[in-house]
Amino acid sequence: MAGAEIKRPPVFRISAVQLVVLASSSVLIFVFDAVWAYSVLSGGLIAVLPQAYFAARAFRWRGARSAQAIAKSSYVGVVGKFVFSAAGFAAVFVLLRPIEGLAVFVGYLAMLMIQIFGSWLLLKNS
Repeated sequence: MAGAEIKRPPVFRISAVQLVVLASSSVLIFVFDAVWAYSVLSGGLIAVLPQAYFAARAFRWRGARSAQAIAKSSYVGVVGKFVFSAAGFAAVFVLLRPIEGLAVFVGYLAMLMIQIFGSWLLLKNS
């Protein structure tokens, strides 16, 4: 009989919800202003993609025997998330013209709020 398996938390559901909200809100904003739409989309992707990378790294391993691998993988995930976020902001502000800086940060912060709320719901329900 194998040891009890702990199910992986559905952290990628949060990323899926973020992408759906981001895509639909960007399409809605596009009706009014194209620059705001792709600026919001860019900022949102700067939040969603690094977080998805972190989740993939952090929840790669399970079980007490994997504690060292979990710690190492989480550390790599955090460092990667930071580097990808910084590179994302740099790329957006250097490569995209015209860009609306406020819209980039609105998209970024909106996705962070969904991430925080989604994580809270996952913890509450488990």
